[in-house]
Amino acid sequence: MNPQAAALVRASWSQVEPIAPAAAALFYRHLLADAPELRALFRGDLQQQGDKLMRMLGWLVARLDDLPTLLPALADLGRRHADYGVQASHYDRVGAALLRTLAEGLGAQFAPATERAWTDTYQVIADTMIAAATDKAATLMRRPAGAARKRDLPGASVRRRRLARHRGACRWIS
Repeated sequence: MNPQAAALVRASWSQVEPIAPAAAALFYRHLLADAPELRALFRGDLQQQGDKLMRMLGWLVARLDDLPTLLPALADLGRRHADYGVQASHYDRVGAALLRTLAEGLGAQFAPATERAWTDTYQVIADTMIAAATDKAATLMRRPAGAARKRDLPGASVRRRRLARHRGACRWIS
């Protein structure tokens, strides 16, 4: 990421932070209007999800100049999102909703150079997350038959939580 793009992203993010709850609500409104099938991926309250999204975006923006910290964190995030059922094709929809939210939230301050900077930044984020999720799936597929542990399979963390809630009814907890 070039320093000018990082500076534009940081400057525009500083304008979004004060309106983070409204920006998160706008983001999810755009995302789910354009891709209602993605609603099933969000199990909890969208306001809480929006708070998490804004905190994570703030953390990412603050580390745009620190790729040795940023990239492994994004890879981990991509692997976790794969466990939630996020597919590579979903990232385009999320990126479009993010850019649309920024454009509406920032208005005329979302100049073409700022839009390019966010587009490039989001592409790095999405590419890193998708690559990590793809690598995880490929690793699981390369294991010999029966070698994958149940806790390594997509969705396993969700299954563990469900089973832990019903501990008396189930003997297997990974």
